Amino acid sequence: MLIIADFVMATFTTPEKIGANPQSMLWLLPLVAAIAIVYKATKLPEIKAVNFLKEVVILFGSIIIFMSITALVLCAFAWLITE
Repeated sequence: MLIIADFVMATFTTPEKIGANPQSMLWLLPLVAAIAIVYKATKLPEIKAVNFLKEVVILFGSIIIFMSITALVLCAFAWLITE
């Protein structure tokens, strides 16, 4: 039992290695979904399932689109500087 507890503690003390490639950016999707759900749950005056889901999907999509545009602009800017 002590070995299992040590293993669990070790997983919280060592950082997870996530690369900086486009595939590793998929880890952002659950985080963005959680942010959109919590934000809309606190901001909507009345929560109905269809309206809530529609608002969450719109916010999720807008965050992803904004992040993608920002990443493309920063990538182009870095490419221009290094050329």
